[in-house]
Amino acid sequence: ISLSWGASTDTGGSGLAGYNIYRNGATTPTATTTGTGTTFIDSGLTPSTTYTYQVRARDGAGNLSGLSNQISVTTNAGGGGGSRRVAYFTQWGIYGRNFFVKDVDVSGQAAKLTHINYAFANINSSARCFEVNQLGQGDAWADYQRRFDASQTVNGQADTFNQPLAGNFNQIKQLKAKYPNLKVNLSIGGWTWSKFFSDAALPANRSAFVASCIDLFIKGNLPLIGGEPQGGPGSAFGVFDGIDLDWEWPGSEGNVGNVVRPEDKTNFAALVQEFRSQLNAYGATVGRQYLLTAFLPADAAKVDAGIAGSIFANLDFATVQGYDFYGAWQPQTNHQSQLRNPAANPAPANQRFSVESAVNKLISIGAPASKLVVGLPAYGRGWTGVPNVNNGLYQNGSPATGTWEAGNEDYDVLKNRPGTVFRDNTNGAIWKYDGTTFWSYDDPQLIQQKGTYVKGNGLGGLMIWSLDGDDGSLVTAMQTGLA
Repeated sequence: ISLSWGASTDTGGSGLAGYNIYRNGATTPTATTTGTGTTFIDSGLTPSTTYTYQVRARDGAGNLSGLSNQISVTTNAGGGGGSRRVAYFTQWGIYGRNFFVKDVDVSGQAAKLTHINYAFANINSSARCFEVNQLGQGDAWADYQRRFDASQTVNGQADTFNQPLAGNFNQIKQLKAKYPNLKVNLSIGGWTWSKFFSDAALPANRSAFVASCIDLFIKGNLPLIGGEPQGGPGSAFGVFDGIDLDWEWPGSEGNVGNVVRPEDKTNFAALVQEFRSQLNAYGATVGRQYLLTAFLPADAAKVDAGIAGSIFANLDFATVQGYDFYGAWQPQTNHQSQLRNPAANPAPANQRFSVESAVNKLISIGAPASKLVVGLPAYGRGWTGVPNVNNGLYQNGSPATGTWEAGNEDYDVLKNRPGTVFRDNTNGAIWKYDGTTFWSYDDPQLIQQKGTYVKGNGLGGLMIWSLDGDDGSLVTAMQTGLA
């Protein structure tokens, strides 16, 4: 929403310092401007939603004018360009998968997305965001040190040795220059790097943790590491438009070794509030409004343990885990990303996962439907040694061979694997079975069906993990499914 107002003058001697913008009756400023400019763009808003605004002038001594008259504005409806189309770009995809930020452009994915989440930033044992080149801890080389040749860059120009920003971060900057409406968030945590999230959310650490993340990735103050010339104050400013919190999971088990506390639910809500406050405060100094999003679990028990309904007031949107419901860590084949639960699903009652049940659970705790973005997989979960009964569905097996890990295969490889494709259109699931090997995954037709579900239920869009597993057809299906 683009706002403008009549200019104010100051007669008290300290001079006009700027303006405070108040949204939806807030008593503290939603945003502030500096100087004499009389315009502001409020971004990251929800489709089909009415917002009210008022403005106060502010002088150099901090004195405020009276409130302006109030205006009411309604954002455009969702669907097509209005619905969020979100995708994750993985830091490590530039290695074995040979998937670069440039490929997001040439595949046609970038032109069809509204948001990209860059995965991941890590949290150290001191409960701070950090950068390092150490196996299993961080990859500053991929993030901002690696120099790409001309064939690997978005703008077609080779990086130079001593440019202040290189790596994926610089390529993201080039991608955003080509697609100025594309927003890119820095994702913190993920399955592997959520170990110290609980520590970071503690009252004693919370403020300093948030400040450390904003300093590195929003202000762009990257450290100089290992004698490489990349980094320095402000070197990555403008790369990221916000923060995505991928704590897996507050209050309940995630990866082995994660710190988990009973108070995680309360602390996560406070952490979201702290990020919102600090992002707003810094944004006001640079005339920008930063995004804040989160990745939330599908398991109702994990929602109860760690997710408070109050977080949604401070999030621009939340992506809902729409995959990994079942996988080869279990002995029996099942649909890893089904839209609805088939009546024949043999899983125990507390493990009958689906997109629909996850969405309904989050709405029941207070999530606005328009802020929920449904997750999609660009990979499949697979079993082998599966008997030819019921076309392989709900049968025992062991992890199938995958390119990168057992029981897992990227869609762009899986689509060419042998087998017959079976569909459950009623419940929104497909699988491929060749008589012994069973793969559960999403294809363009299923993604379009999920897009219809999103539109029909007033949800906020679709998200895909991750771009390096897509041949371009899945992101295209996201766009057409939401049109």
